[in-house]
Amino acid sequence: MKQQVIGIHGGDLFETYEEYLDYLRAYELDLEKLKRRKWLDSLQDALGKDFEVITPVMPNKRNARYLEWKIWFDKLLPYVEADVILVGSSLGGIFLAKYLAENKFPKKVSATFLVAAPYDKEGTGQILMDFVLPDSLDLLAEQGGKIFIYHSKDDPVVPFADAEKYQQALPSATLRVFEDKGHFNQEELAELVKEIANLRLIS
Repeated sequence: MKQQVIGIHGGDLFETYEEYLDYLRAYELDLEKLKRRKWLDSLQDALGKDFEVITPVMPNKRNARYLEWKIWFDKLLPYVEADVILVGSSLGGIFLAKYLAENKFPKKVSATFLVAAPYDKEGTGQILMDFVLPDSLDLLAEQGGKIFIYHSKDDPVVPFADAEKYQQALPSATLRVFEDKGHFNQEELAELVKEIANLRLIS
């Protein structure tokens, strides 16, 4: 039986619709950037035939709202298999953290990976809108399986301090520290691929 992996991509947030429109007007398209695949896009190829990787396109990632993402993610739940591995990148990471901390998940989760995930806006000026974590992450710790926090010290988008906050809130989680991965915009993330593959071998 194939190991199911569900990956949630990142996104952008704006406080007002006008700010979002200004962003769209000012955005300069780069064809090379548009063609470039990120590690989440190539996760199926990297993991191989023993895995089934599902990467749903969440609603309006350019101007994301948690409630919209939750409604969409809920539609995926009937297809989730036991021992699923969840992977969230950037905004997708805080989405999974919030979702698992506030909702009873219907199936057993083998592992949850939070990659470059924001924790809060304290001292950073980050806009999180309704992607705000609850006061307690106990339910996430209880049902998230083995939790891994991936973060690079040179991340220019989400400060490394956010990873340390996750570690403090989730003391049993494993923190993987990198020096030069930035915001993990690479085409491959071999360390994560290897970790997921090892989880399958252990189970």
